[in-house]
Amino acid sequence: MNVRRIGLFGGTFDPPHFGHVAALRAAAASGRYDLIEVTVAGDPYLKRLEGNVRDATVRLAMATAAFGDLDLVEVSDREIRRDGPSYTIDTVRELLTDCDAVDLIVGADLSEQLNRWHGADELRTLVRVGVVPRPGAKSVVPDGWGSYEIPMDPVDLSSSYVRGLEPTSTNLRQFLPASVIPLYQSARG
Repeated sequence: MNVRRIGLFGGTFDPPHFGHVAALRAAAASGRYDLIEVTVAGDPYLKRLEGNVRDATVRLAMATAAFGDLDLVEVSDREIRRDGPSYTIDTVRELLTDCDAVDLIVGADLSEQLNRWHGADELRTLVRVGVVPRPGAKSVVPDGWGSYEIPMDPVDLSSSYVRGLEPTSTNLRQFLPASVIPLYQSARG
């Protein structure tokens, strides 16, 4: 790999929506990254504790459909291939064997929680954090983390909101890329 700086955009992507697409486009346009790796969590331990999470292979297929054609973006299954819970620190360590720097790309709604992530003390020494604005969320990063804001207009959308909708194509068309809709509908059953 001949990449100097990677932006790591990890998540459950259940389902991937236009807010994710907007964040990735803004990150790519920022000029900060040589590559943006979208990493689909294999076992998203925090989300799993909240309730059902769709199978990782289905979420990977939806993420590939949503993001596969975006500039600088590569969708990865590295966390799905790894056994056990998906920890960002493990992914960052892997990526740093092939590049000079890894920046996390996170929504402002998650940035305050960084100190609660697995391996946070080490993670803070290895990465900078690019914060994507979210409506109603302040871009607050805990002390000790290097950070910057990725400029974009906030998108008021979440995967949990989409999951609460009736899964008709008409309902989903305004929130999900067209290529994701049939995969999502099929996964909903």
